[in-house]
Parts: sequence; structure tokens; C-alpha cells
Amino acid sequence: MTPKPLIAPSILSADFGRLAEEVQLAEASGADWIHVDVMDGHFVPNITIGPGVTAAVRNATGLPVDVHLMIENPERYVGAFVDAGADRITVHYEACPHLHKVIQAIRVSGASPGVALNPSTPVESLREVAGLIDLILIMTVNPGFGGQSFIPESPDKIRRLMNRLREWGIQPPLIQVDGGVDPESAPKVVRAGAQVLVAGSALYRADDGLASALARLRSAAAQPVRSRV
Repeated sequence: MTPKPLIAPSILSADFGRLAEEVQLAEASGADWIHVDVMDGHFVPNITIGPGVTAAVRNATGLPVDVHLMIENPERYVGAFVDAGADRITVHYEACPHLHKVIQAIRVSGASPGVALNPSTPVESLREVAGLIDLILIMTVNPGFGGQSFIPESPDKIRRLMNRLREWGIQPPLIQVDGGVDPESAPKVVRAGAQVLVAGSALYRADDGLASALARLRSAAAQPVRSRV
């Protein structure tokens, strides 16, 4: 039986004025992880949060804290985010000229390492490190801002990744997707191979509340995609 996909609400879309409540609401609503998007205004055009807010998230929940570093020179900050309570740290392939070293640093620091790929970065880029990481994040929007539309070619990219992992003889790490994930796109990426769904706007900005939105997303993710024929 295929495991049910994990759902990781992104606090990027939460109300930061009551962040602890928003995190606790996600946990009470059945979230599996809490996703923390860190942006530096250099690697991506937006600036968000740092280790201090990550520590506040850690203090508010018992769920795994999943930190996504959309920053330049992420190796400088691995220790700070681990100290803040990050269970998982994902860095971008595009930001790490010495990616192998960064992965090792995350592992040695006590966190679980992941690598993210921007939409235009080919999956073949991961050939040398795919067996060293616990998670691959396929960006399904261009990183930098919440609320963007899902890139429709993303499921094909996930399928290519799964094919390459099989060709390389590598046991697939967790496959995560981030960007434009909602009840329409979720079954498409799950069917392609995604196991962890990051969602922000679809959850925190839902008219009927986060609990209902999370249940709706989980239900949709379990549904087969209808054939176009």
C-alpha cells in the first residue's frame, strides 16, 4: 500500500502577528510537519525570517520543523538553524557550489539534509548527491513569493526524477513539492511520486479555515487523476 502523503503547512502564509497560534492550529488540524521558508533577498527577491522565528516555531509545536533555505551561502547558517530547532534543512542546488560539503555539514550538525531544485534546473543535477540526502524538493513555482500558480509541467519533472533514481540504482529519498499546491494540483504530483506536500495559501488563506482546508487537501491528494482521454 502506498503511504499517504505528508502535509507540511508553510508559515510563509500564516499571520505572523499570532504565529504560535497559527502553528498550533496546523498541528491540531492534522499537519505532519511545519515548513519554514527562509529567504535572504539575494538568492530570491524576498526577505522573510531567520533562526529566531524558527526557534519560536520550534517552541510552539512538537511536529518536525522543516526549514527550506532559499539563501546564498547556506553553509554559514546551518548551525544556527539546527540550534533553533530545525529537524530538516533543505538547501538549493543552485546556491551551493560545494553541495557535497553542505550536505555533510547538515548531517553532522544533527539535521536531516535535503536539496531543492528550481523549476529550470534539470533532475540530472542530483546524480552525485542523490544517495546522500533524505529529501529532494521539486519547486513547482519559481521561489521567492507565496501565492503563485502551480507550474503544470511539474509532474513530468517528478516522473523524470523517479526514473533517473531508478537508473542510478538509488533508493528514492522523500520527494517534496512546494508551490501552488492545492486540491487540484495535489493528486497530480502525488501520482507522479511526491510524498510531502508543502502548502501555504491553500491552507492558511482558505475561507473556511485551516482545518477544513487541510482535510480537503489530504482527501484530494488521495484521489486518482482522471485521464484526459
